[in-house]
Amino acid sequence: MPNIFLVEDDETMLNLLHTLLSIEGFQVDIYNGKEQGQLFESLYRVKPEILILDVHLRSQSGMEILKEIRQDPQLKGMRVLMTSGMDLRNQCLSAGADGFLMKPYMPDDLIQSIRSILTNGSTG
Repeated sequence: MPNIFLVEDDETMLNLLHTLLSIEGFQVDIYNGKEQGQLFESLYRVKPEILILDVHLRSQSGMEILKEIRQDPQLKGMRVLMTSGMDLRNQCLSAGADGFLMKPYMPDDLIQSIRSILTNGSTG
């Protein structure tokens, strides 16, 4: 079962996504952004197949996190699906994201994006 790592600071969204993805058969790990500086330690330990990363986090920028991931020798190949309430698709894909979903999105769109990334390496 593929492992998904969620980085989201909205607790309600985090809980909904965790429930949805668990029902769909994914193993889900979460990071709510409160333990600043521990994200990369968690990513090294968990080694998820896909990271779902919110662009706008309270304590950090998802774009900066993506940039760091793409420069890190241990993480640069990690698949990253970015999400935002603003249409930042082009910026996220240009920065190295494998996919982008604009909030609010339907659960089916999320699952389809995840499966596309797992199968094809990107959402096209």
